[in-house]
Amino acid sequence: MKKRYWALLALIFLVWLDWYIRAPDAQSRELTAMIHSQGSPQLQQYPYPFKVFRVEPDGTAVMGTPRSVEMPAAKFLQTAFPELNTRDNNDPAFVAAQQQLGKVQDEARGIILKQPGIKAVRWELDRDWLREQGIVLPGNP
Repeated sequence: MKKRYWALLALIFLVWLDWYIRAPDAQSRELTAMIHSQGSPQLQQYPYPFKVFRVEPDGTAVMGTPRSVEMPAAKFLQTAFPELNTRDNNDPAFVAAQQQLGKVQDEARGIILKQPGIKAVRWELDRDWLREQGIVLPGNP
């Protein structure tokens, strides 16, 4: 019985530790709120909710993005806008969706860069959000 009790306590501690490590700090939450309150209607309504994961000691804000080398924009856009023809890179709607993604991402970046103490932005793939959307990446079960 004691072994089960300690195993349960260890499991609870590990879940709490994982949450604590992943949970954004107060500054990150505040910056994320600014993105959504100061952003244009296009940014506020965009299918991907841009956010700040953390602010590093050197003033770099690490922001989430739905695209990277591992996650091409076309794959994200196919999920965000299922009606798009993502197989034809020249399709005007697809080109417009790519441009809109770039525009809202730049806008979110600009909002954060205007904040005191923020010197740079670095993008990091938002694996958790992608997983929630049912997108599985290599090495991301």
